[in-house]
Amino acid sequence: MRVVLQRVLEARVSSSGNVVGRIGHGYLLLVGLGRHDGEAEVAWMAQKVAELRIFPDANRQMNVSLTEVGGGVLAIPQFTLLADCRKGRRPSFGDAMPPAQAEQLFHRFVALLQARIGPVATGIFGAEMHVHLVNDGPVTVILDREPSPEAIARNA
Repeated sequence: MRVVLQRVLEARVSSSGNVVGRIGHGYLLLVGLGRHDGEAEVAWMAQKVAELRIFPDANRQMNVSLTEVGGGVLAIPQFTLLADCRKGRRPSFGDAMPPAQAEQLFHRFVALLQARIGPVATGIFGAEMHVHLVNDGPVTVILDREPSPEAIARNA
């Protein structure tokens, strides 16, 4: 599982000309699910996102979490984060989870995150979307969670 987390002053996502998700300050998450990811990976990631301390404290040190600042989250499913560009000129997406399975796991991730921080705005799974954001800092962090050997064996 791979998440690109951007600390934002505001973010919104639109599809077919309509805004479908919007937040003020908080995190914009681009969420990529691998073919071996499962419950353990999304649970770990939800906890990591909720508890990560990348907001500034009174001394301007990154020492405050999302929950402490009352920030929002906008989560966007993005399978292209799993692109393998090592060979040729066209990316391979063989490591990405199949869409039907990924959609369920994406919604599970959102539910686990909501249980920790409250409402989470989302994009529309499988839709063409336009994402607008004002990056704060800028602060961008890439979070990776490799699937466990058990998950790989189970999904092989």
